[in-house]
Amino acid sequence: MIKSMTGFGRSSLALENMDILVEIRSVNHRFLETSIRLSHAYSYLEDKVKKQIQNKISRGKVDVNLSIQLHGLNDIEVEINNSLAAAYINAMRSANEKLGLDDDLTLSSIMRFSDIFSLRKVQLDEETVWASVLPAVNEAADRFLEMRIIEGEKLYADLKNRLDSLEKLLNNVKEYAPETAKRYYNKLYAKITELLADRDIEESRIMTESAIFADKIAIDEETVRLGSHIEQFRSLIESDEPIGRKLDFLIQEMNREVNTMGSKAQDLAVTRCVVDMKSEIEKLREQIQNIE
Repeated sequence: MIKSMTGFGRSSLALENMDILVEIRSVNHRFLETSIRLSHAYSYLEDKVKKQIQNKISRGKVDVNLSIQLHGLNDIEVEINNSLAAAYINAMRSANEKLGLDDDLTLSSIMRFSDIFSLRKVQLDEETVWASVLPAVNEAADRFLEMRIIEGEKLYADLKNRLDSLEKLLNNVKEYAPETAKRYYNKLYAKITELLADRDIEESRIMTESAIFADKIAIDEETVRLGSHIEQFRSLIESDEPIGRKLDFLIQEMNREVNTMGSKAQDLAVTRCVVDMKSEIEKLREQIQNIE
């Protein structure tokens, strides 16, 4: 089953004490590159999320956005520096005694000294947070993979059609090739005979030399190898394994065979088929750039 490298998946969970949002998107990439975006307060989740995603895919540039919003709990604690507050009180009462003032110290008097207060953000237990986040990550990943599979099905259909077109062109070349070689031999034989008409050279020698030159334009080996590559391509796109890199290599081999055919072609019909085959192979190459 072909999977596209393009995909998107989203999941949101509303829990008792937090809201979780996970979005996963990917585009083409030669290798697997995963980027996790989340709040610095939850940076400890980055490796966990990355491993969870990388267990499910093998290729593509993947961006993951993870948002966690706490609610329904007091996530800020206020701490009072009692020693400093006591020092303020003692200092103020000492001033009262020396200056003969009334002792009217109250709690509101102390509240004016902001440096006795400190704020501390309450951190939830890491494993508790991960246990809450994991289902959202898995759900987003499943939807992400579903989209990759749907896109892969479209790629599969297009690749099959193009392989059929390429094979049809190859069959045309196989049909033309023997007649092309024969015509080239006859033309070459006639030309050599004409040039050497006034010389004492055995006809068998002329026939041999003509056959040697005609054999140089034979493309039987190339057509056989290209046919084998087409069958291997068909077999790969039926596989459940990641095949993008293998197909990329196979396309290079197919291009090599067709280019060799083109360099040997001595017939207009074959040349036209070669041009059309190169066009189909280029379209195959473009499509496989999006296959995992």
